Amino acid sequence: MNFPSELKYTKDHEWISVSGNEATIGITDFAQRELGDIVYVDINTVGAEVAADEVFGSVEAVKTVSDLYMPVTGTINEVNAALNDNPELVNSDPYGQGWMVKVALANVADVDGLLSADEYKALVGA
Repeated sequence: MNFPSELKYTKDHEWISVSGNEATIGITDFAQRELGDIVYVDINTVGAEVAADEVFGSVEAVKTVSDLYMPVTGTINEVNAALNDNPELVNSDPYGQGWMVKVALANVADVDGLLSADEYKALVGA
C-alpha cells in the first residue's frame, strides 16, 4: 500500500494535499482497497462550505456505499469531473487522477491537526 509522506490523513481514510490556501482531497489507497471496485462517485456540494468531519459526498462500490468526510472546513471549488465517466480512477490512482475535490480552506492551520503518513499507517495496521 502507498502512503505518500507529503500528505495528511484522517481517521476516516481521506487524504489532503495543501498548496497555499487551497487543498486537494481524496480517499486513501487503504480505503479504495477496502471498498473494492468503485462504480460511482456522488459529490453535489460544489460551492458549499463544508465543516470538518461533515459529509461532502459518497462513493459507491460494488458491495457498499461509503460517505466522504471533509478533513478540514472549506468551500468546495471543484469536483473531479473525470470521475463521472471513470470512477475506477479512484482505484487505479487514488493520490493522482482519482482525487475527489479541490477546496478553499477556511483555516490552513486546521491541517496541522490531521495524521501524518506514519500515524495513518499505524492506524490501519500497515
